[in-house]
Amino acid sequence: MHVFDGKALRVGRSSDVLLQAGRIARVSAPGERLVASPDALLVDGRGRVLMPGLIDTHVHLAIPLPPPLLATADAGYVYALALENARRMLWRGFTSVRDMGGPTLGLQRAIDEGIAVGPRIHSSGAALTQSGGHGDFRSVLEPPAALGGNPHVLERGGWSIAVDGVPAVLAAAREQLRRGASQVKVMAGGGVGSPADPLDSLQFRADELRAAVDAASDWGTYVAAHVYTPAGVRRALEAGVRSIEHGHLIDEPTMRLLVEKNAFLSTQASPFAAGRAPFAATMRAKWEQARAGADTMFRLAKRYGTRLTFSTDLAGPLDYQARQNQEFALRLQWFEPVEILRQATSVGGELLAASGARNPHPGRVGVIEEGALADVLLIEGDPVADLALLAEPQRGIAMIVKGGRVVPRTAP
Repeated sequence: MHVFDGKALRVGRSSDVLLQAGRIARVSAPGERLVASPDALLVDGRGRVLMPGLIDTHVHLAIPLPPPLLATADAGYVYALALENARRMLWRGFTSVRDMGGPTLGLQRAIDEGIAVGPRIHSSGAALTQSGGHGDFRSVLEPPAALGGNPHVLERGGWSIAVDGVPAVLAAAREQLRRGASQVKVMAGGGVGSPADPLDSLQFRADELRAAVDAASDWGTYVAAHVYTPAGVRRALEAGVRSIEHGHLIDEPTMRLLVEKNAFLSTQASPFAAGRAPFAATMRAKWEQARAGADTMFRLAKRYGTRLTFSTDLAGPLDYQARQNQEFALRLQWFEPVEILRQATSVGGELLAASGARNPHPGRVGVIEEGALADVLLIEGDPVADLALLAEPQRGIAMIVKGGRVVPRTAP
């Protein structure tokens, strides 16, 4: 079979690949035939391409309902939906994901222990938000906990935590790390899906952001920041944030700064595709604003060789999140297929590795290399020539292997 290794500009030569003990043990040299043990599973890959498992660096497994419904739903029902969400993501070819806000550490553990089925999860735990920030779900009349109010039900459930001031930010970041978070997520600017905060609002002062960065650095990991505007992106980068989530309104000087800082841009087209505008007028205007900036953002990222990952940020019902693979087709207006494939494999793997000692799955992912984790896909053709093979995973993906084991698939 031919191999796309996650880094090259094209599908490579025909090779034998040996998976052993959950890792890629050998990739054959030209003309070499590998000999497997008698009890090994042999897969004939003629006419197919072997590639790394897909990586989505911004998902919300535990937001399978709109936030207003999430706040009133039975917790058992929500977690059952999250479990099914994880199973379906793996069936779509995503063997690793970074969960960017929500109570997914228990789900991560259940998958790692083999109790549940799903991708490798790098969980952020609860996202840190300031009062009135993107993750603050209180109604207008509810006072914050710091002023005598009670934490919102979604704060109590672990989706976000509202904090103000350096001591509170330090405590909240340390608490997520204590619970097992791979990285810390902060809301550094306004959000499309939150009705109260303008998209251009700056959230968390520079010293608060630096406090989160210091807490994460002390644990050997990094901070990822939700933010859209140049001012917000710049403040986050100057505070030491390593991953910018969204960034749709970024300008050229700020994109240059992002590259100079060797940071990642974890952004997406999917939530801004036609027909996906929010119903509420207060949010629709912000959605239109972010959508209008996407073209400039992606073009700048291509021009400057930004470390751009594949992410989708699809939150809500499972049939909505099932559009995850459509991101491949949406990116074709800015990138060549092989660039998108690299975003969804090796570059995403580099971002996951940035969690250092907090990486719950030590080992390289997103590449076909000896010693890397054995997370691979067998594709019904050449994805570089036909990216629709990944945009339609039930048709294009012949086999999914995670940790050296074939994933049984049942159509959702």
